[in-house]
Amino acid sequence: MEALSTLFAAEFLGTPTWVWLTFIGIVIALLVFDLGVLHKDDHEIGVRESLLLSAGYISAALIFGAWVWWYMGAQSGMDYYTGFMIEKSLSMDNVFVIALIFSFFAIPRQYQHRVLFWGILGVIVMRAIMIGLGATLVSQFSWVLYLFGAFLVFTGIKMWIIADHMPDIANNPLLKYLKRHLRVTDGLRGNAFWVHETDPATGKVVRFATPLFLALVLIEFVDLVFAVDSVPAIFAITTDPFIVYTSNIFAILGLRALYFALAAMIHRFKYLKYALALVLVFIGSKIFLVGIIGKIPAVISLSVTFGLIAGGVLWSLWKTRNEAALVESK
Repeated sequence: MEALSTLFAAEFLGTPTWVWLTFIGIVIALLVFDLGVLHKDDHEIGVRESLLLSAGYISAALIFGAWVWWYMGAQSGMDYYTGFMIEKSLSMDNVFVIALIFSFFAIPRQYQHRVLFWGILGVIVMRAIMIGLGATLVSQFSWVLYLFGAFLVFTGIKMWIIADHMPDIANNPLLKYLKRHLRVTDGLRGNAFWVHETDPATGKVVRFATPLFLALVLIEFVDLVFAVDSVPAIFAITTDPFIVYTSNIFAILGLRALYFALAAMIHRFKYLKYALALVLVFIGSKIFLVGIIGKIPAVISLSVTFGLIAGGVLWSLWKTRNEAALVESK
């Protein structure tokens, strides 16, 4: 018993093991409740259900942040909320690409939650690996933060330039690779990722991947690509792996739940990418400003990030108001 207590009290990446286990337990409980209770049967998720589910995840994230503030101090609490806001903001760009993937594969709304849910499990593992590597690099080589900063500024400028560019799903190299190396059914097979069917070429019953599986793989790949931006962005706020990881995961959980509401009016956020580009440039520039004006308080980072995103959303809604009126009149 004493050995177990010592193990729980021992630190992992600068934070007691029991704190990490508590967070993991909360995430598992949320996911089990989501899939096992709320969505044990496939059904089309409407805007109202999406908003309620997202509100539940956001509430859990805010309560956890309040606990971080109480247990780890005000600075850690503010860093957590700032990281949460930044990750949630940057991940909104994810929604555009996910909607394109679902549209390309003609995935019905009743199966989309299943793909997003299982995709979350991949995100939890991938983000843990990336954040662990990032924390190790930053602790060993402090100059890596400047590389992160330069990368964020470059990415922000690039995002601004190609904001109107839409990804070409059909010519995605990963999708072409999967189609070359996997047997893929000619259509969906319910909610299955894999099925056993007769191969026309050999007459034998073999395993086929379905378009639902291809959609899952592409969404996981998109998460990996976006993590290359978002993880350095949060390291620019704090180098505490616990704060970086927990704020990342809670933001992603909530955004996936909100996807169905956002996807219904995705055409109204045409100018959001420009705001996200400015957020990346701002966060990246912060790293270089530390040596000139000192560390920028987290409350300022949070305020600027929130202001840019709110501005992008409001400007988008204003500029597309005529489109919304046209849709309502039909």
